[in-house]
Amino acid sequence: MQTSSTSRIFSLIIALAFCIIMPVVGYLKIGLPPVVIIGSSATVGFLFWYFTYLKNPTDPKIILPLFLLTVAGLQIHIIEEYETGFAPAMSRLFDIPWTERSFLIVFSLVGPTIYTLTSLGLYYRVPLAGFIAWFIFIGPGVAEFTHYVFPLLTPSLEPGNVSDITQTIHGVEVADMPNYYYKTTGSYYFSGMWTAFLPMIPGIYSIYRLMKEHRLQTK
Repeated sequence: MQTSSTSRIFSLIIALAFCIIMPVVGYLKIGLPPVVIIGSSATVGFLFWYFTYLKNPTDPKIILPLFLLTVAGLQIHIIEEYETGFAPAMSRLFDIPWTERSFLIVFSLVGPTIYTLTSLGLYYRVPLAGFIAWFIFIGPGVAEFTHYVFPLLTPSLEPGNVSDITQTIHGVEVADMPNYYYKTTGSYYFSGMWTAFLPMIPGIYSIYRLMKEHRLQTK
C-alpha cells in the first residue's frame, strides 16, 4: 500500500528537520560527539527510509517485531550504561558537559515514549514512524560498535588518573566521571560494552531483512 504524496512530503519535511535540528541541539547542549553520532545515524537512516519505507511502508508483521526486539535490547543496554556511568564517562573522554540527569531524561523517559508512539505508527504504516525505526536500526543498532573503540581513546580529562573526577565543563558540573582508558586501568572495558551487542544484533539483522523485503517488493 503506497502512501499519498501529501503524506510523503509532510514526512520528508519532518525527517529532514530532525536530521538538522537534533544534531544542532546536541552540539549546543553537549558538544561535537552528538553531531557525529546522531547526525551520521540520522542521515544514513534517512537514506534507507527514503528509498524503502517512505513510498511503500513495510508490512507491520515484518518491521514491527524487528523494531521491538532492537528497542528491547537497547533498553537492557541502557541499564548497564546507567549503572556504569556512561554519560559522565563520555564527558571525561571528550570534555563535554553530559550529566547523568540529562542521560536519564533522554534515554529513560523521552526515549521510551518515542519508541511506544513509533510502534503504534509502524502498526498503522505511518511513514514518519518508518524513519524513526530506521534511525534506531542504524544508530543504537549498528553504531553501538563504538563502545569497543572507546577504551582505546585517550580521555581529554586526566587520562592518567584512574579515579572518578568531578569538574565543571563549559559551565556545567559533571560529577563522578569514571576513567575507562585501557592504558590507565589495564582493563579493556567501557560503560555499556558488555550489552552493546543486544541492540546491534537485531539492528543489523533488521537492515538485512528489510532490504531483502524491499527488493522482493520492487521485482
